[in-house]
Amino acid sequence: QVQLVESGGGLVQAGGSLRLSCAASGRTFSRYHMGWFRQAPGKEREFVAAISWSGSSTAYADSVKGRFTISRDNAKNTLYLLMNSLKPEDTAVYYCASSVVYGSNDRALYNYWGQGTQVTVSS
Repeated sequence: QVQLVESGGGLVQAGGSLRLSCAASGRTFSRYHMGWFRQAPGKEREFVAAISWSGSSTAYADSVKGRFTISRDNAKNTLYLLMNSLKPEDTAVYYCASSVVYGSNDRALYNYWGQGTQVTVSS
């Protein structure tokens, strides 16, 4: 089992940056592929980015490609999401999740989820 705790959210102006972290408990973090999802008010949870267990492969939603960077440090059991050039439409609760399948945008294939961290981008 993996327990996930996100942090690093907050209020930022458009064009600014934030780095989210997702701390994982347990010794099995490095065995899982990981992903970030987000959910805006009144909308479904959507895929943002994914990273393979080794960190060698990454995938992004078109809406964040070129602005967001997903990375991980298996020695620290931590997943990251660096968000640059933030836009008001990036406002959402951001969740990290683990999966045995790499790169899927289907949230049903992710088994463990964090509680989420709020990101608000003002215009």
